[in-house]
Amino acid sequence: MPAIDKTIATPYATIRIRETSGRGLPLLMIHGAGTSKDVFAKQINTALGEMYRIIAVDLPGHGESSNAVDPATYSFGGFAKVLSVVLDELSVNKAAVYGWSLGGHVGIELLATDPRVAGLMITGAPPVNRGPIGLLRGFQMHRDMLLASKDHFTDEDIARFLRLCFRESEIPASFAQTARRTDGHARTGVFKASMMGLDSDQKRVVERSPVPVAVIDGQYEPVARLSYVGNLAYRNLWSGKVHVIPDAGHAPFWEKPDHFNVMLHRFMGDMAARNRQRPHSPSNGASG
Repeated sequence: MPAIDKTIATPYATIRIRETSGRGLPLLMIHGAGTSKDVFAKQINTALGEMYRIIAVDLPGHGESSNAVDPATYSFGGFAKVLSVVLDELSVNKAAVYGWSLGGHVGIELLATDPRVAGLMITGAPPVNRGPIGLLRGFQMHRDMLLASKDHFTDEDIARFLRLCFRESEIPASFAQTARRTDGHARTGVFKASMMGLDSDQKRVVERSPVPVAVIDGQYEPVARLSYVGNLAYRNLWSGKVHVIPDAGHAPFWEKPDHFNVMLHRFMGDMAARNRQRPHSPSNGASG
């Protein structure tokens, strides 16, 4: 059965999601800045979607979701609040979370604030301390990184952004349209909130996580410093190591889906088994 698109009303924005028919442990997939749920097509339209209940969202100001009612929603913590409401509306009481780039940081914030997170996998999202010093330690600083703070994208900006995210892989024309549609206030809002240290200390959250955290990056990751990510003091690092996918950049799930999907399948199998072994009290009386 093909995935189904749905609309969920929240106090923050009207959210569009894509949900598969799988009956296994829910997997919430969170896209990066300037993109949408469409970037996960190579996971949704596979056996993963048939086995697990994949829930891919468009964050406020992105894709088919509306812009945020209040621009203050545009922060890691604000996005995480939206996703908690989405999980409520979908009657999910436990879910694994995959977050890419911006979505990885939102996933870390969700881990810090929502006990329904059964496990977290992140890509291109270095968990950093609050404020500018933390950002400098975890992120590579180069010209293209300035795109994260731009309100308006020109056609040249969009081309640079897509090359940064997807390298030389085949990029659908719709991805450029999605980048153009993105609310510029989402970029500036997230950037300002990060610089001001308004969200959680994400390094501390990940290092002290009570649930497994998987870190999967591409060999040529252009945003996160791999040396930084590989040397954090993880308390609960899935499989005991940070995984690096050869010949992949910022979006290994798109560039190297066969390699990436094998690891995601393993991760989901481990999280599902762990969830079965650890009874939990539903937070809203519903079943996931």
